[in-house]
Amino acid sequence: MKRTETRELAFKLLYSSEIQKEMDEEQIELFIKENEITNHKQADYIRAVFQGVKKNKQEITTCIANHLKEKWTMERISKINLAILKLAIFELIYSQLPYKVVINEAVELAKKYGDDSSKSFVNGILASIVKERNLSQEE
Repeated sequence: MKRTETRELAFKLLYSSEIQKEMDEEQIELFIKENEITNHKQADYIRAVFQGVKKNKQEITTCIANHLKEKWTMERISKINLAILKLAIFELIYSQLPYKVVINEAVELAKKYGDDSSKSFVNGILASIVKERNLSQEE
């Protein structure tokens, strides 16, 4: 399984948590088992993303809210787009992956799972965050 596929599974877990509101360790392990993730690196990545997003929830949510257009609220964002943004922001800020990779992968997830406007919305929010935090200088 490639990193893109593992990232997609991490997105699905985050999306599930958006729907269910609370997830415990047992549910995460069940998700890993049900998706037949036997590679320890991949399982660890999925756990790390989920726990990292949960641990930094306030900062990640604030980051999204601060980059919304005027008159937009967090409640207006679809749960799919929210899960994609949380994953991408976690990777940008805490995993310090190259911003071009993170944005590209997030846009691909938005194309696959979101509606027609998802890819532009996700791209716009993430590009704004990269610009604000001057992440483009890290290349």
